[in-house]
Amino acid sequence: MNSLPRIKICCIRDPAEARLAIQCGAAALGLVSAMPSGPGPIGEDEIAAIAAQVPPPVASFLLTSLTDAGAIIAQQRRCRCNTLQLVDAVPAGIHAQLRAALPGIALVQVIHVLDQGSVDEAEALAPHVDALLLDSGNPRLAVKQLGGTGRVHDWRLSRQIVERCSRPVFLAGGLRPDNVAEAIRQVRPFGLDLCTGVRTDGRLDAAKLAAFQRAVAAA
Repeated sequence: MNSLPRIKICCIRDPAEARLAIQCGAAALGLVSAMPSGPGPIGEDEIAAIAAQVPPPVASFLLTSLTDAGAIIAQQRRCRCNTLQLVDAVPAGIHAQLRAALPGIALVQVIHVLDQGSVDEAEALAPHVDALLLDSGNPRLAVKQLGGTGRVHDWRLSRQIVERCSRPVFLAGGLRPDNVAEAIRQVRPFGLDLCTGVRTDGRLDAAKLAAFQRAVAAA
């Protein structure tokens, strides 16, 4: 690789965690709004307060489980993040509506890597977004899992997505200091997305973050 993968630290809970993540070299922060399941959701007022303090060029990602264009647009305008991370599949045409209503806001579509169909889904959606994020949720369950599972998925499928799609790809799902070097070698992602693997008792852990950074640098 010509450069190290960008690091996005997700499930940021408060301004102190945001500052720690940035001090540890994060290129992006993930701020989780209401979800059907999983760790990390905070209130929209808290998201807006944190996003307002994130300095450029660090990106602020609003994780939304909404699938209606009007609802997503209204939520982004309340939270004021500069990137929308769509954690669930949205109906055809929604990306275009978001582009028209939110100029300058980057769109990142999450693909939950389950099987070969996920590769086809990613290839079809890539032209409509600025980046893809590959995670290990399962939207097919009765209560959807849309992230934060701490599980590793099949990186062979993720590598196919990287090779077949023309957009930057973030890799998420169970990344830790002890497996990230292998993840980078197998997938060759543009970025890495972290949540549970750099936390202790739910809080961002500076020692784990430092260990992760060392592992990335050594990959």
